[in-house]
Order: sequence, then structure tokens, then C-alpha cells
Amino acid sequence: MKICPTCRKTYSDDGLNFCLDDGSVLTLASDNNAQTVMMNQPPFTDPNPAQGVRTSYGDQAGYSMQPQKSSKVWMWVLGLLGLLVLVCGGGLGAFFIYVASITPDGNKTPTPSPTRQGGTPSPTPFPRDQVQSIDLESWVRANSDFGNTSYSDGEFLISSKKKGFYYVVAATDEYKTELASTSVVVRNVNDASSSLGYGLVFHSDPRPLQKGYAFIIDSKRQRYRVVRHEPGKEIDVVNWTNSSAIKPGSAENKLEVRDSADRVELYINGELVTSIKNTHGHRGGVVGLYSGDAVSVAFKDLEIAK
Repeated sequence: MKICPTCRKTYSDDGLNFCLDDGSVLTLASDNNAQTVMMNQPPFTDPNPAQGVRTSYGDQAGYSMQPQKSSKVWMWVLGLLGLLVLVCGGGLGAFFIYVASITPDGNKTPTPSPTRQGGTPSPTPFPRDQVQSIDLESWVRANSDFGNTSYSDGEFLISSKKKGFYYVVAATDEYKTELASTSVVVRNVNDASSSLGYGLVFHSDPRPLQKGYAFIIDSKRQRYRVVRHEPGKEIDVVNWTNSSAIKPGSAENKLEVRDSADRVELYINGELVTSIKNTHGHRGGVVGLYSGDAVSVAFKDLEIAK
């Protein structure tokens, strides 16, 4: 039996190669708990603003929150208190300090988050009460026109069959990434060059590449990016960015996506590298894996903690 990867219609005629509804190349139906799709490489978004080339959502600044305008009432209050201190002496010193620690909305100023050396905020604590460990061996596809998959020594190996293409595997409905900490360990097996990268898919439609995000690295050049998917499109959310948090070569790197109600934090080897606002994720989206440019990439320890 064959199945259309786009509309999911099945055909019992094994001699049929194309979907009669939308013309997509049919694949062999499987009972595995993952679906796979490979798409042609979209036009690159040049990260250099001087070139004037950016997609609508390629500019990370488009996701930044506008700061609230602070009231100037507190300046008058502090001025009056300062005058009273000069007139009446230091007896109001403690009261002055208390008022200075209150924000215009009446709340105490929050204690600053602890920072690491260099001023980078420490990772936000995330509970791990319930952990789903995903069996990647069951994701191996015996036959695929798009990519190669295998399982060896505890690692799931995946690659697209052609350079300039990316290959995505998406889980089924039970592996949701919303309000969860999703992580995987990834390594570039041969330290090969990849202009597209490889990494972790999250908030994805169970039908790969219809809607969702991917957190991608290129360990050879120690850089990362974030993309989102629409049918037939890959759009940069965060352009390629260099990061010393990435271990170079064929070393293992742990990618983690921490989702909350107002933002998504992205970590590499325990270090927060960026965050985005979830505006294009699939509601009830699932986890997946991404590999580009015919580079052999090994994945292991795919987990979802809630």
C-alpha cells in the first residue's frame, strides 16, 4: 500500500507512483510512529542587512516586546522626600530606600536574576516531573525516496539523499512540545559541511513541514538558526548566528527547547542562546528531527519533559 505524504490518501495499487489528487510522489505506507518529508532548499535569506534581503519573519526584532512606558510620578515623590530628608534629617532614610524600591504600579522591584560570568542570564529552572523518552529506533524508514535513516549503537542516523535538500521526520500526536522542555543530543558524524544545518523540530504539525519551527545548528561553523515552515516554504526567524556554546566538529551537542505561555527559550549545551515568541507554531504541535544537505547526522536521547 502507498500513501500520499501531502494529503495522506492511501492507494492499494503498488504500481501507482503519484497522488491522483495533488500529484505528490507516493511513499510506502508504514506503521512507524513518525512521518517524513523532504523539501527542496528554499532561497536563502541573507543575514546581512546591508544587502536589503530579509523575509517578513527573518528579523528577530519583529518578535521583541515593546517596553512599557514608565510613569514620571515617582520622580516627583523622590524629589519631595529628598527635600524632607534635608529639612528633617536622616530619620526618613529607611523610608526613602523603601519607596525607591517600588515600581510605578505599586509592586516591589524584582530581584535581578543571577548571571553567569560575562553577564549572560542563568538558565530558567524548568520542572521535569514527567519525562517521555522517545524510541528513535522505531523511526527508521525501510524505504524512502527522500532520505536515509538507520539505527546503530543507540543513535538514530538521518540524512537527505541530495545536497540542497532537507529531510524532516515528525512524531505522531502523543509527542507534543507545548509547555514542555524538549531536548535531543545531536552530532555531525563526519564533521561535514552543511549550509542548511540539522537539529530539533518543535510545535510541528504531525504532517512534516506544514507548520512549525526548527532549531538548527551547524557544528562545523559553530552557528545556529531558527526557522519556521509553511507548505513549500522555509522562513528564517533567527538568521545564522555564531555561538561558542556549540561544540565543534563531530562532538555531541545537546539542543533544548523550553516552551512557556509567553515565549520559547532555546538552549545549546545548557546555555540560553536566544528566545522567540510562538506566533506560528501548530496548536498541539509535536517534536521532530531535521537534517539538511545530505550530511549524516546522529540523534539520541530525544525527550519531552512536562
